[in-house]
Amino acid sequence: MNPQEFVTHLFDTLALPGFFSSEEELRQIWSDPTTRRQLLERLAEAGFARQDLEEIQAMIDARDCDLFDVLEYIAFARPTTSRLKRAEASRPRLVNVLSRQQMEFVDFVLGRYATTGVDELDLEKLPALLHLKYQALQDGMTALGGAEQARGAFLDLQKALYVAG
Repeated sequence: MNPQEFVTHLFDTLALPGFFSSEEELRQIWSDPTTRRQLLERLAEAGFARQDLEEIQAMIDARDCDLFDVLEYIAFARPTTSRLKRAEASRPRLVNVLSRQQMEFVDFVLGRYATTGVDELDLEKLPALLHLKYQALQDGMTALGGAEQARGAFLDLQKALYVAG
């Protein structure tokens, strides 16, 4: 059995389609940090921990991709996309929606995402990311127009990352 057959068999056994009914539903779940975390928790409860997903990620030679790509590859036989390409593709979707200051922050987050992965997109990371970019949380919120605008730009970024196409 080759690695792809093994992965397909493994996911068929775990009934992965029971976690989402379509590729669009997976995109909606994954583009929101709260529902993404819930999906990962449900997968772990079903016996498919994060470490298992990362092993499959390595098995399909997708280390530079998002775990979203691993799920999409297995459930829908979609080719994987590197985090860097995904980040680059999302940027034009945001340029006309966000302010210049928000785009500077988004570019910072996209760079970290491309380098380190989806964990950079956890909502709990937002304060640390603001601090890293602006050397102080309050300075970051001020530069982005307030707490709600900072959070909004962070969430808009995630929706743009997982748009089909």
